[in-house]
Amino acid sequence: MGMSNLTRLPEFILLGLSSHPEDQKPLFALFLIMYLVTLMGNLLIILAIRSDPQLQNPMYFFLSILSFADICYTTVIVPKMLVNFLSEKKTISYAECLVQMYFFLVFGNMDSYLLAAMAIDRYVAICNPLHYVTVMNHGHCMLLLAFSTAFSCLHSLLHVLLVNRLTFCASNVIHHFFCDVNPVLKLACSSTSVNEVVAMTEGLVSVMAPFVCIVISYLRILIVVLKIPSAAGKCKAFSTCSSHVTVVTLFYGSICCVYFQPLSSYTVKDRIVTVNYTVLTPMLNPFIYSLRNKGMKQGLEKLISRIKFQMNRLSTTNSNKIRGA
Repeated sequence: MGMSNLTRLPEFILLGLSSHPEDQKPLFALFLIMYLVTLMGNLLIILAIRSDPQLQNPMYFFLSILSFADICYTTVIVPKMLVNFLSEKKTISYAECLVQMYFFLVFGNMDSYLLAAMAIDRYVAICNPLHYVTVMNHGHCMLLLAFSTAFSCLHSLLHVLLVNRLTFCASNVIHHFFCDVNPVLKLACSSTSVNEVVAMTEGLVSVMAPFVCIVISYLRILIVVLKIPSAAGKCKAFSTCSSHVTVVTLFYGSICCVYFQPLSSYTVKDRIVTVNYTVLTPMLNPFIYSLRNKGMKQGLEKLISRIKFQMNRLSTTNSNKIRGA
């Protein structure tokens, strides 16, 4: 294919995590299990929060939205990856690639801004508890959510439009398991300097702004907690933040490894690291929050008890019907 007669490839080939045929079925089984666990875990978190009156506060509101975003985040990537594991033709159309890239960026950015909103919530709860109800009221929470969604959509649209203006020729093989920005840019024949400048300026700001907000919030929390005289009080304050800090570390640690580097240095190792925040972190989030958060653990126990009760009731009703017949 020559550059002179081709400006837009009709489709791309997703190389995936491995090109060896013997690896495809084990990888399919592994990622199918991880995807189902992600769906089930995050759905349980959402249902537990929605059904428990004691979990109707800003922290759990943002956690339920985060769980929803994680479901969408993995659904943008994993189903197509599962299909490709069992398919000889691992193709994705140009339009589908851009759509996947757009929604990947949308939900990825939403995750980072929701994590920042949760850090603000913890800061207000610990450092300014008397004004917590006023500051973190429903209207302010909805504004934070609206900003997170709107900014994520605009940010993603900008980067996808910049990719769409590029010329692609020669190779159409994406060395990745989905249409991420950097692997697609490496296939471009035209200059990607504008894309790289925007990624290292606007992109850097959009990712680092919520991270800086999280860091400042926890530094302020740390200062306040260290002033608490009792050890029990300090432990209680830290315990309310531990699960959130763990998720932030997993999420931002892997993102920094992949994206804060020149395009030319993007390697196979980055594909493996990408699995961490696209598949592994959304799967682990429900476990982290349920195991390290007392309120969430109790909410899940209540939900599971209600489900068991309904199932036993349904089973008893069916048995009575069979006997009556």
